[in-house]
Amino acid sequence: MFDHVVFGVSDYEESKMFFLKALKSIGISIIDEGSLGIELSSDGKSSLCIRRNGEKTTPLHLAFVAENRNQVNAFHQAALEAGARDNGAPGIRSNYSGQYYAAFVIGPDGHNIEVVCHEEESQ
Repeated sequence: MFDHVVFGVSDYEESKMFFLKALKSIGISIIDEGSLGIELSSDGKSSLCIRRNGEKTTPLHLAFVAENRNQVNAFHQAALEAGARDNGAPGIRSNYSGQYYAAFVIGPDGHNIEVVCHEEESQ
């Protein structure tokens, strides 16, 4: 549905490192970086754009799709190692659906970052 999401961060280098490390398991990488900031994508079609503004913004909830549950687990571990605060360990969220497997962390600037897999465990 979205082509891109853009938001500013208070500490550009910290946020850049965090998002690259935390979202590596789902294939996120740099597709462009310039004076405005960085553009990240896993498919080259939709992107996450982090801008250098030096100000703390209103926290967002950003949810990313994983292909399998191992990617969700890897995201959670990498995000914690990158300095995030746990906001929900990997697991089924039965209040959403019986297949909604997700993990949540609070990243730089207070953003709630989620990675979710909608597939069965065997996939």
